[in-house]
Amino acid sequence: MTKQYDVAILGGGVVGHALALLLARDRLRVGLVRHATPPSSAPDIRAYSLNAASRALLDTLRVWPPAPAEGPASVTPVHSIWVAEPQPDDPASARFDAPPLQPLSWIVDVPALEATLAQAVAFQPGIDVLAERPKAHLTVICEGKRSRSRDQAGFDYDVKPYPQTAVAARLRTERPHGGVARQWFIEGHILALLPLEGESGHAVALVWSVPHAKAAELLALPPEGLARAVTEACDHALGAMQTEGQAAGWPLELSRARRWVQPGLALAGDAAHAMHPLAGQGLNVGLADAAELARVLHEREYWRPLGDLKLLRRYERARQAHVSALSWATDSLFGLFGHDDSRLQVLRRWGLRGFDRLAWLKQWTAQQAAGNTRPVA
Repeated sequence: MTKQYDVAILGGGVVGHALALLLARDRLRVGLVRHATPPSSAPDIRAYSLNAASRALLDTLRVWPPAPAEGPASVTPVHSIWVAEPQPDDPASARFDAPPLQPLSWIVDVPALEATLAQAVAFQPGIDVLAERPKAHLTVICEGKRSRSRDQAGFDYDVKPYPQTAVAARLRTERPHGGVARQWFIEGHILALLPLEGESGHAVALVWSVPHAKAAELLALPPEGLARAVTEACDHALGAMQTEGQAAGWPLELSRARRWVQPGLALAGDAAHAMHPLAGQGLNVGLADAAELARVLHEREYWRPLGDLKLLRRYERARQAHVSALSWATDSLFGLFGHDDSRLQVLRRWGLRGFDRLAWLKQWTAQQAAGNTRPVA
């Protein structure tokens, strides 16, 4: 007889694993569909920026990556964010620092986080890892923004392509990054260097958003050529650089499902939404989806089925409102910083200088980034 689960989760990424662990705490029978991927000899260059809310969720599940006994740290706290528009004749920049004892965010190596989550799932008796979709009272689709299951279920998914590709790589730096996340706005390009390997580390994750043709040129460069291009673009901010591993690129877009739920079905993570990485909120939003869906299911009336549409719409309403606001803000930031229009350049430089002079605004922004919503004293 085929086993029926309370919840089936389609997608073996961070959001799917976290949701499975949350639901298992309520003693729900969870089938996690995790398709096998062919092994790769290339190092995994992915890194995520996680905020305080995401850290608290992962701490609750006891899956925050531990400090390794030896070797570089897999989690790096960000204590400062520095942004600049380095125009030769009229440069502007701003910096804001974390509140005391509270980093603004953490940069987490994806392999370390995924390994910790997989280990926790393996030791959770309420979760079965499956290769095929099982029968379930509720199926949650979190397969990513190219989800076939979402499309087969008839969910409309609106996509607004950006005229840019994100080029990602790992770089070793001559000078330590000091726990500072750096971002440059250069003639419509957005270049970010995120700190890795601990607070005194000499490694950074590159995310460079450039027009598609420029991205193709960068990705075609030999490793030393790409490292030289990054070093020159950021004006040797961390000294000489060397590329580690293979660079990768992906086209950028703003996308969102019009509806997130159907009877017995729900979307979460990138299957429901995707946005520009300039604000670093992608995984934070996906983990917030998982937390909200788990909360709604936990608080449901005892007589209401897990797949009940009225129940699932509570989740949809809560998350759509938040994601719509964040998507609008991110898209507006891209509209301001992702173009080389001279009028926008003047506005950006004026804004950066004004921001850097207002201590109360910098303190408030730092508190929001860290997940601290208390008023500024």
